[in-house]
Amino acid sequence: MSHTASPTPSDDRLHLLEDALQGAQAEHVLLRWHHKSTRSVAVEKGRVDNAASNTYSGIGVRVLAHGSYGFASTDRPERDAIRRAIEAATAAAKASARQRREKVPAPPPTKLARGTWESDGARELRERPMEALLRLCLDSEAAARGSSATIQSATCGYSEIHEEKAIVTSDGARALVRVARPELRLFAVAAKNGQMQRGVETSGVTGGWQCLFQRASAAQMADRAARKAVELLEAERPQGGRATVILSPALVGMLVHEAVGHTVEADFVLAGSVARGRIGTRVASDLVTLEDSGHSEFLAGAGGLVEVDDEGVPTRRTTIIEQGMLRSYLHDRESAALFGVEPTGNARAWEYDNEPLIRMRNTYIRPGAGSLEELVAGTDDGWLLEGASNGQADSNGEFMFGTHEARRIVGGKLGERMKGVNISGSAFDVLQTVDAVTGDFRWDLGSGHCGKGQPAKVDAGGPWLRCKVVLGGKEA
Repeated sequence: MSHTASPTPSDDRLHLLEDALQGAQAEHVLLRWHHKSTRSVAVEKGRVDNAASNTYSGIGVRVLAHGSYGFASTDRPERDAIRRAIEAATAAAKASARQRREKVPAPPPTKLARGTWESDGARELRERPMEALLRLCLDSEAAARGSSATIQSATCGYSEIHEEKAIVTSDGARALVRVARPELRLFAVAAKNGQMQRGVETSGVTGGWQCLFQRASAAQMADRAARKAVELLEAERPQGGRATVILSPALVGMLVHEAVGHTVEADFVLAGSVARGRIGTRVASDLVTLEDSGHSEFLAGAGGLVEVDDEGVPTRRTTIIEQGMLRSYLHDRESAALFGVEPTGNARAWEYDNEPLIRMRNTYIRPGAGSLEELVAGTDDGWLLEGASNGQADSNGEFMFGTHEARRIVGGKLGERMKGVNISGSAFDVLQTVDAVTGDFRWDLGSGHCGKGQPAKVDAGGPWLRCKVVLGGKEA
């Protein structure tokens, strides 16, 4: 994401917020103007099911007063309307304070963002006509559907989010941020002898058109989705049980986001997650260093890129696990004050009328050394697992995830393809078994959303790694 301090028309929003802030009677005030525009297209069986654009804009106000926080919002970008929202938030804080046993501490002094940030490719993406998006989806869906006689149906969906935020706080933040997040999803369904299988290819990034297709073109994605669906029709289901597996970057990302990342969000820690009280203890093999970053580490285009969080704090790379030892939780300014640490820049809100929550950004395991080919060759008996499907995890780090496909490994050689494979375990226990991490790296979960009361765009990934899990198949 590029950074510039040059004046723009949206600087007027910063001036408006600064003007409305004058005279506010509160310990701390956060004003966040948020303009969001979206475009989406969906095509199925050669038919356009959806082609829409929407705009959502307003100002969120968060106030610390009387030892408690209050929140209000307005969709009117006017000084008097914002000041009324400040008064409403202050009244809400006062009402909340009556129910609190302990006062919320004031945000401690910290570095705050001042400047303008814009993601590369945002302007070019915004200028691309809707007709080009329709043609992309129609052509991609037709290519997937027409690739084999066994493909019964295909769908293609494209969406993009353009966001502009102006953030001003009473203790000095003054930031303007613009990002664009496009994504493409392709699904192909193959059928034969009463069986059906689905192939999936997705891409979601922060950036422009070229960034979206940096790994594969739309035509290549359509071909891969269809080919996966057809090949899985002939695949068998494996026997279940504890097994050695090599996880793809997508599955590594799913594991560290769903089964680890949520447990170290400080609000979940305070509620009693499995990570509570474990700072400084071993939770993984010494080959595992797990981080969450607002930046796009190692490769450009991470889908959860956030240079400034929604409290005006510049984001940074936070090391959660360092060589197997738990080192940090993820914080907003309130939890950082409670824990006596620096905020990590993880406060995020989905819309202007949502209050910021502690959310992940881009979560990953750092790469090690060696290649996937070397890792497979060094595995006598195991499985190569690719593609993260649906699944679930809880605050204890217990998880169960589906995979798109699996390949048997015997004597260092890849064997037959299997289907219907899921994995389960306890995240910290699984991470203790990691005995190899490749030097490859890939962001692989940039499409879709993370849910936690409100959506958030995130990404996750890492290298290929070898560990032990419980494999679900014919008999688990």
